[in-house]
Amino acid sequence: MKFVDEVKVYVRGGHGGAGCVSFRREKFVPRGGPDGGTGGKGGDVVLRSSAAHRTLLDLKYRQHLFAKDGGRGSGNNRTGRSAPDLVVDVPVGTVVRDFETDEVLADLDRPGRTYIAAAGGIGGKGNAHFKTSTHQTPRFAQEGMEGQSRTLGLELKLLADVGLVGFPNAGKSTFITRVSAARPKIADYPFTTLAPHLGVVRHGDAPDFVVADIPGLITGAHEGMGMGIQFLRHIERTSIVLHIIDISDEARPDAWENYAAINTELKLYDPTLMDKPQIASLNKIDLPSVRENVKKTIAQFAEKGIMLYPFSAATGEGLPEILNRIITILSTTDSLQT
Repeated sequence: MKFVDEVKVYVRGGHGGAGCVSFRREKFVPRGGPDGGTGGKGGDVVLRSSAAHRTLLDLKYRQHLFAKDGGRGSGNNRTGRSAPDLVVDVPVGTVVRDFETDEVLADLDRPGRTYIAAAGGIGGKGNAHFKTSTHQTPRFAQEGMEGQSRTLGLELKLLADVGLVGFPNAGKSTFITRVSAARPKIADYPFTTLAPHLGVVRHGDAPDFVVADIPGLITGAHEGMGMGIQFLRHIERTSIVLHIIDISDEARPDAWENYAAINTELKLYDPTLMDKPQIASLNKIDLPSVRENVKKTIAQFAEKGIMLYPFSAATGEGLPEILNRIITILSTTDSLQT
């Protein structure tokens, strides 16, 4: 399934039904008077968050959302039928914005939340409504009101407890594969992960938590370099940032420089990301070139007041310590998902 996390849609509520011009016609009832009914209400366009949806792909190919119009009123004071609402399911975590002003209109961050994206118009009144003592035979009725219409931007921000960040090929996909049932693509070239992946982790007796594998970042990501800003938004909702560092790459052998470079990108994108709890970890300690530098690298981070967790996503060594640390932080912040 293709991952789509941003779409533009045009929504229009249904128009209200027109009122009716009618007069009562019955035998032995002369001058029966007006009996035109009111038109029915047009349907609303309703966005509803659903845990069954993971992407905005459906709306990528369905960008016009029109609710049905209300029915016309009829004689004998019969009101026109109101149109059903058009309910559109979107993933949990969808942010609704006005496309023209960029104003946030709704944040559907829990399953089952709804937002009326475009209200339907009310029906027009029939001529029976306009009868008065001085005007007993009105020969006019109202047209129904038009439904609300506008252009919206929908943006998906994944809901996860832990977000994985790091340079490309740092081992984020291998990590999520090791600790969950998620199976992102893994290969030995940059930007293997082209879209975020979610994995549910169960460790010991602790409540389950969700990990998001974010495509690798590079210097200049906040300006759109590499996969860039396209997926940085998915870090915003995570409770913890798990920073995975790889010093096996000859181009980036210094762990602290790697750590600082990624944090600079996060800060330039959104300074509030630096307020999130962050766990620093060193991957690929199964490789001899990394193993021999573990103690030195841990000491380097300790001098900065940061605890570094060495591990190997390939063999599983050190993973229990990282998972225990994640659970401890989540339990103290009451952020475990239920």
